Amino acid sequence: IKMAGDSRFPDVDSDGSEKSEEMEIVVNVGGVRQVFYGDNLNQYPETRLAELVNCLSGGYDSIFSLCDDYDPGKREFYFDRDPDAFKCIIDVYYFGEIHMKKGICPICFKNEMEFWKVDLKFLDDCCKAHLSEKKEELEEIARRVQLILDDLGVDASESRWKRCQKCIWKFLEKPESSYPARVIAVLSFLFILISSVVMCVGTIPDLQVVDAEGNRMEHPTLDSIETACIGWFTMEYVLRLISSPNKLHFALSFMNIVDVLAILPFYVSLTLTHLGAKLMELSNVQQAVQALRIMRIARIFKLARHSSGLQTLTYALKRSFKELGLLLMYLAVGIFVFSALGYTMEQSHPETLFKSIPQSFWWAIITMTTVGYGDIYPKTTLGKLNAAISFLCGVIAIALPIHPIINNFVRYYNKQRVLETAAKHELELMELNSAEGKATGSRNELEDLSREGKEGPFYSSRIKVSHSDTFIHLLSEEKHYRTRLQSCK
Repeated sequence: IKMAGDSRFPDVDSDGSEKSEEMEIVVNVGGVRQVFYGDNLNQYPETRLAELVNCLSGGYDSIFSLCDDYDPGKREFYFDRDPDAFKCIIDVYYFGEIHMKKGICPICFKNEMEFWKVDLKFLDDCCKAHLSEKKEELEEIARRVQLILDDLGVDASESRWKRCQKCIWKFLEKPESSYPARVIAVLSFLFILISSVVMCVGTIPDLQVVDAEGNRMEHPTLDSIETACIGWFTMEYVLRLISSPNKLHFALSFMNIVDVLAILPFYVSLTLTHLGAKLMELSNVQQAVQALRIMRIARIFKLARHSSGLQTLTYALKRSFKELGLLLMYLAVGIFVFSALGYTMEQSHPETLFKSIPQSFWWAIITMTTVGYGDIYPKTTLGKLNAAISFLCGVIAIALPIHPIINNFVRYYNKQRVLETAAKHELELMELNSAEGKATGSRNELEDLSREGKEGPFYSSRIKVSHSDTFIHLLSEEKHYRTRLQSCK
């Protein structure tokens, strides 16, 4: 503290209060010295720096409750904190808002703001979005770790049926849990491929047979393979439904609805074939069976359950609805404009192929997408010029939204890999911390995690002893600030 009075403590007026407006507070944060004036700090009296203005009258106990060290000779307050984050935080005293610098961990920055007692409302919206994204990632890591702990934990108080349910669920839903589970996942994948191939091969006329009434039908061998595949799918779905912890959520899940759509047509067509003839004409039964057989193409979507690439693609498309909407809007406007122009320009030709504007839509679609089947084409000079402009505009309209869609795919794919690696690393840390503990320690940690999960994704106190540079500090209640800040530099 630089003052004109006593060398150790600032001057005090007649009322016993400090002349805080005229004070110069010298703060040394991680080796970086900063000088502040009391009038600036007192704008936010609840912050830690503002409390330094009035702490000297309370003696050394008051001083060391706010800082790590104090040098009366140099009159400086010392803090073992991150200087880069501190430079951002002090902006609140001059500009009324805070921005995070690039390269600073958002969670560590949040902890720094809590230490300096600066409210998060001063953080700008752009930085709040970054912080929210990081929180979601850490919550996802905590969720994955908890799921793994659920699989590893064995509760002796559970009934034998409950334990059996968990084993079946892990066996069918988590191929990485054991070698037999991987074998089952591979078999399921092969059954999906075989069923899809049989569905396609069954439509080849040379492989079909003719029944007594002269109608073509699938070969009995292919029909037997189809029946075996459906039997596998049915058994798999029933076992997963019985062992699922939340059956309502299981039944309403998108992938499980796809499973039902892949299985149901077989049984409905079988019912119609044997019983439907008594209720309706045979021709109507055959038409209904053929329509249901088309629904078998839904089973190809079952591959998404075993392919992380398809899941990533689905998520990327889901996050790219705005870009896809822009793409469709560009194409729709172009199709309408160029089809109308093409119809108008081609009317002067006696052999025109543009009979109406709605019919010209097909020409505009295949031209703007550069497919060009050639079944409809312009014959006049102006029509050809319109066609050239239309496919050039189509290339531009399609190319513009593609880059954001690719970025969404790459970002989500990389994010999933990082989350998987982080979850494995957290489990390794937990194993190291519990290596000297008893066998029941893992279950106790799981119970602590479950209790604290109601308020947030926090780990139990036994897991927080790690000082790894990649330790997930959001999941810890204790404040190992310096160690974690060093990892973010």
